[in-house]
Amino acid sequence: MKKLTNKTKRHLVIRKKIKGSDLRPRLSVFRSNKDIYVQLIDDNKSITLIGLSSKIITKGKTKTEKSYNLGLEFGKLAKDKGYTQIVFDRGGNKYHGRVKAFAEGARESGLIF
Repeated sequence: MKKLTNKTKRHLVIRKKIKGSDLRPRLSVFRSNKDIYVQLIDDNKSITLIGLSSKIITKGKTKTEKSYNLGLEFGKLAKDKGYTQIVFDRGGNKYHGRVKAFAEGARESGLIF
C-alpha cells in the first residue's frame, strides 16, 4: 500500500511541473505489470494525438526489450506526424527498467525531450 502512495505523490509532483502544448505535447507513460502504454497528449485542447501499447510489439523476448522497441516505433510515428520535441511524463514511475528503455528508444528514433 505504501508503494502506491509514493507513486501517487511522485506523479502529483511531476504533473505540477509539466504541461503539454501544441508545440511540445506531453508524452504520458503508464506501466502495468504486463505491458506499457504511451500517449502523446495536447493538454491545451485535451486531446490524445497518438496512443500505442506494447501489445502490438512482436520483437523482443523480455518486457524491457518490448518497451525499447515500443519507443522506437512511437518515435517513428510521432516524427511522421510532425512532432519532434515533447515533454516526458513518466507517470510517477521511477526512471529505470521499462520506462527508461522506452525513453531511450524514443530518443534514438529522434524525439527530443
